[in-house]
Amino acid sequence: MIMSKPESTIEGVEHTGTQIRIASVSELADFERCVEVQFAVWGYSDGDIIPNRVFVVASKIGGQVIGAYDGDRLIGFAMALPGYRDGQPYLHSHMLAVMPEYRNAGLGRRLKVAQRDDALARGLVRMEWTFDPLEIKNAHLNIARLGAIVRRYMPNFYGPSTSPLQGGLPTDRLVAEWWLRSERVARAVEEGERKAESIEILERVDVPSEVYEWKRNPDRRKLAEELQARNREKLQSAFARGLAVIGFDRAPNGDGSYLLGYLSGLEDSPR
Repeated sequence: MIMSKPESTIEGVEHTGTQIRIASVSELADFERCVEVQFAVWGYSDGDIIPNRVFVVASKIGGQVIGAYDGDRLIGFAMALPGYRDGQPYLHSHMLAVMPEYRNAGLGRRLKVAQRDDALARGLVRMEWTFDPLEIKNAHLNIARLGAIVRRYMPNFYGPSTSPLQGGLPTDRLVAEWWLRSERVARAVEEGERKAESIEILERVDVPSEVYEWKRNPDRRKLAEELQARNREKLQSAFARGLAVIGFDRAPNGDGSYLLGYLSGLEDSPR
C-alpha cells in the first residue's frame, strides 16, 4: 500500500551552488501556482489544464507534488499519482514543468531525483511516466541522464491537445520505466549520464532537431507527421520483437537517436 510521504523526506532540501530550493508543496497558494506554471509552459486552454484540486488530492493520497522554489516563489514542479501494476504499488509521474526563464539549468533532473528519493524512502521501487517521442531533450533526460528504459508505445495517448508545442500532431507517447533501486538508475543518478558506449545497440531510431520547426510551421507540419508515423512504426516493431530503448544519443547539432537493444537484467535489478 502506498502511504503518504513523510514530510522530512523532501521538505527543505537544499542543493549547493544554487539559490533554488526543492521541497514538497503543501500550501494552497502553491497548488494554485502549479496551475499558473502549466499555462506558462504549455499554453493549454482551460479544458486541458489540471486544476489545483487535483494537485491537492495527489499530495493527500500517496502521490507527490514537489516544487522548485526561487526564494518563496514556485517556479517548477513535479506531480505524481499513485498507481498499481503487476501486483505492486508504484508512482506515475504525470507532469513536470519548469518556467521558461529557468530552463536548461538542470531543474528537471533535480525534481526527478527528489521524486526518486521520496519514493525510495517509502519503499517503492518503480516509477513511470509518458513523454513525447519527438521531444529530444526530454528523451535525453529520461534515458541518458536518469536511466529509464522504454518498451511501450502509446499512440495518441491523450487525444487532441491544445498545446502549441504539440503542433496539432497525435499525442503519441513512450512510457518511461524508472526502476529506482536498479544499478542502471543508481549509476545514472550518481554519474549524471548513462553512457551509450557501455551497452550493445542493435537498432537506432533517429529524431532530427528540425522537428521542432516542422511542428511550429503549418507549411512544414506534414514533415513532422511523417516522421512521427515512421518512428511509431519502427519503435512498435522493435518492442514487439523484444527490444527496448536502453540508450539515447544527442548530437552536437541537437539531433537525437533512440538506441535499442535487449535488456541485460540490470535494468530492474536492485544494486
